[in-house]
Amino acid sequence: MATIVSIHSFRGGTGKSNVTANLATVIAGGGKRVGIVDTDIQSPGIHVIFGLGEQQITRSLNDYLWGRCPIADAAYQIALPEVAGTIYLVPSSIKTGEITRVLREGYDVGLLNDGFQSLIEKLRLDYLFIDTHPGLNEETLLSIAISDVLVLILRPDQQDFQGTAVTVEVARKLEVPKLLLVLNKAMKSLDFAALREQVNLAYRAPVAALFPFSEEMAELGSRGLFCLRFPEHPFTKEMRSLAKQVVD
Repeated sequence: MATIVSIHSFRGGTGKSNVTANLATVIAGGGKRVGIVDTDIQSPGIHVIFGLGEQQITRSLNDYLWGRCPIADAAYQIALPEVAGTIYLVPSSIKTGEITRVLREGYDVGLLNDGFQSLIEKLRLDYLFIDTHPGLNEETLLSIAISDVLVLILRPDQQDFQGTAVTVEVARKLEVPKLLLVLNKAMKSLDFAALREQVNLAYRAPVAALFPFSEEMAELGSRGLFCLRFPEHPFTKEMRSLAKQVVD
C-alpha cells in the first residue's frame, strides 16, 4: 500500500510547494516511486519547480475533474538523472479559463479520492504527495482525512500560529496517523531551540524540521529543485532529516 502524504499550510506564502517538491525528490532518491498531485487549483505552481512549462502541459488535473481523461493520463514523468526512483507529477492548469471555471463552478471533490487511488494503482506508487490549497475547505479536509502523514508548514508569524492551531485541531479530530510540523523561513537571528520548544508546547506535536530563511533559496526563485542544486546545503540536510521522519 502506498503512503499518502499531504503537505498543507493554513496561509499562503509559506513555501509549501518548494517543501513538497524537494521532500518528494529526496524520498524518490531512495529508489521509491513517487507521485505528486497539485490540488491548489486556484493558484497552481509546483510544475514550475520541476521545469514543466505551460506549453508542455497538454493534460492536467482539471481535465480529469471535468471528465476529459483518466487521471493517469495527466501524470507527467519527471526526468531527473540524479534520482534513483521515479517521480510523476499531476499539475493543475495554469490557464485563466480553467482557473476561473473552478472559482465559478467548483468541482466534485469526491472525484479527487477516486483519482488518488487510481494513480496509486496505475503508477504502482510507493508514496503519493498532495500539494494542497492553503486554508481549510472541502478539498483540504478530504486530503487531510485520507492522509497517512500530514506535514503542516508554518512561519514564525502570529497569523500562521493561530491558523495552524485550527488545522491541528481538525487533523486530530480526523485522527491523522502522523502529524509533523515544519517551521519555514525562520530568521537566523531567532533562538531556534526556544522556537522549537514554543511550537512543540503550543501544538503538542513534533517540529520535524526547521528551515532558516535562505538567500540561496530566494535567489533560485523556484527555478529548479534546491536539494539537487545544493546537495550539501543545510536546507538539504534538514530536508533529508524530514524525509526520514516521513518514511519511518
